[in-house]
Amino acid sequence: MTRIITTIAFFICSLLTAQSQYEQGMGKALGLWKEGKANEASALMERIASVEKTNWLPSYYVALINTTEAFNPANKANAAALIEKAQKAQDDATMISPSNPELMVMQAMIYTAIIVQDPMTNGMKYSGLAREQYNKAIALAPNNPRVVFCRAEFEIGGARWTGADTKALCKEVARSIELFAADKPETPFSPSWGMDRAQQKLLECK
Repeated sequence: MTRIITTIAFFICSLLTAQSQYEQGMGKALGLWKEGKANEASALMERIASVEKTNWLPSYYVALINTTEAFNPANKANAAALIEKAQKAQDDATMISPSNPELMVMQAMIYTAIIVQDPMTNGMKYSGLAREQYNKAIALAPNNPRVVFCRAEFEIGGARWTGADTKALCKEVARSIELFAADKPETPFSPSWGMDRAQQKLLECK
């Protein structure tokens, strides 16, 4: 998940001058995240979200930052609180931008974080919920690289438990890399992460 931070930070460099207050705040928050200051980055994104009431991106990043932190084994004791904060931000973002494939991916990632905390208890229920989100996202945006990759990555993870063949899923990972290469984010702060993760996953594919 740390590769997400590096990918996002790449876009900050072009935003150092002639910025609006929103751009300055977003750039600073993402810079803090890159420095490993997740709590500070999340708090600043929350403040931006409180002002940018019609913009889903600040709340999206609150959800992404906290979900990423919840996956970190070092944060296991605090994972429930991180997931709760992520879900609240996710709900806020979805209220602003319903039927958004990027937010469907984010919701599926939150469900996956819940599964990771206790697979035996949460696996069956939340796997179905995550799969539902990915299926909705792929129907809306079949060529969105994060949709394609994250859906395939999730199913590959499930295949470890079921023993299912992953060849078709690995082909989807390869397809996502082509989509990442052609992807053009709508704004400097639009989701753009995933290429490095997809490349690494393809190396692991069998």
